[in-house]
Amino acid sequence: MTLTEDRSAPATNFSEARRAMIVSQLRTSGVNEPWVLEAMAGVPRENFVPAEMRDAAYIDRAVPLGDGKFLGAPLVQGKMLQEAAPAKTDKALIVGDGEGYLATLLRPLVGSLDAVAPAAAAEAATGEYDLIVVDGAIEVLPDALSARLAEGGRVVTGVTERGVTRLAAGTKAGGVTSLLPLAELGIPVLPEFAAPKRWSF
Repeated sequence: MTLTEDRSAPATNFSEARRAMIVSQLRTSGVNEPWVLEAMAGVPRENFVPAEMRDAAYIDRAVPLGDGKFLGAPLVQGKMLQEAAPAKTDKALIVGDGEGYLATLLRPLVGSLDAVAPAAAAEAATGEYDLIVVDGAIEVLPDALSARLAEGGRVVTGVTERGVTRLAAGTKAGGVTSLLPLAELGIPVLPEFAAPKRWSF
């Protein structure tokens, strides 16, 4: 009697993958705040990607979600969260999927969290926010979105220039929001925030 060999791939141990993410991707790259690590240990990334991409949920690069959207790499979102330094007194806005991974990490750490899609960020956001987090890299921060940031408020985003993406953070002072690039990271670009094209002759 010949037994049929089972050639199916073993099921991914997502709990182990999550622990490995923290040890080998986050801690080794400067994401060491206990509250960040605890948050990321408690939220299953595999629940935020298409079924066919679940086994890739913990790789160290962005995971395609379809329709030109991506789930940022664990290190990107860990650094964004750490740089945001959310507080329970914060009224926060996330530009991205309000039910996505980064929003799910952020929501328990702030007083309230609103969300707006990138395509509607300039028009749909209302009120003033202590913290704005943009889940992606932008060429320019629209004035209308900056206007939603309270004086002294913080913004954390990715920025892109000449094909290079970086993590950036800033505050609003004197009515002006300034962004400071912090570290080069592979952050998915949001085409909705492209800089206006300039005519050249």
